[in-house]
Amino acid sequence: MIRTVALSKTIATDSENISILEAVDLTISPGESVAITGASGSGKSTLLGIIAGLDLPSGGQVWLDDREITAMSEDQRAAIRSELVGFVFQSFQLLPALTALENVMLPLELKKVEQSRKRAAEFLDRVGLGHRLRHYPRQLSGGEQQRVAIARAFATQPKILFADEPTGNLDIQTGLYIDDLLFELNRDAGTTLVLVTHDTSLTGRCSRHLELQGGRLHRVESAV
Repeated sequence: MIRTVALSKTIATDSENISILEAVDLTISPGESVAITGASGSGKSTLLGIIAGLDLPSGGQVWLDDREITAMSEDQRAAIRSELVGFVFQSFQLLPALTALENVMLPLELKKVEQSRKRAAEFLDRVGLGHRLRHYPRQLSGGEQQRVAIARAFATQPKILFADEPTGNLDIQTGLYIDDLLFELNRDAGTTLVLVTHDTSLTGRCSRHLELQGGRLHRVESAV
């Protein structure tokens, strides 16, 4: 489902070139759950952004579903993201002027999915927010906002879900609930799940654990 070859990312400054990623080769199979860990500055979020098609590498190639996205234009990559990819971010990224229902409906309507309102309501009910459909983000707790974000990500039935520190801003109990939701929906939908996290309990629930050190893939191990 995901493959990278000799992936690198370098940022030029006035005084030097800073290497963020170096020679990263990885393969992630359909339906697999993979945790990416590493210290701050190790390149975790950069790697996630590149394999998700949100950013381009300085060198190397990325394939999603056997299509090389590094050879595509931004419009082509956007189309691939719309077709294949869902995102859950630490900051939720909900639109404040839209209700929970409307936030989940938006990507469905952009994809011209039939009965988008019904599907959005079903996924919000699935994450325990069937009674909060008409509430705006400011009227929801952090955990509830993250549940809306998860419903939005899964409602489009993506083949791949990328999550960047999805429970980083949540209390422990709410974080555990969100973890359960991610893996439940991953299991039920067969979605490939790629997580950037520092949470060892979350890492332990994934089928594989990748660790970055200084921009290099230091260790690949089974997490379960």
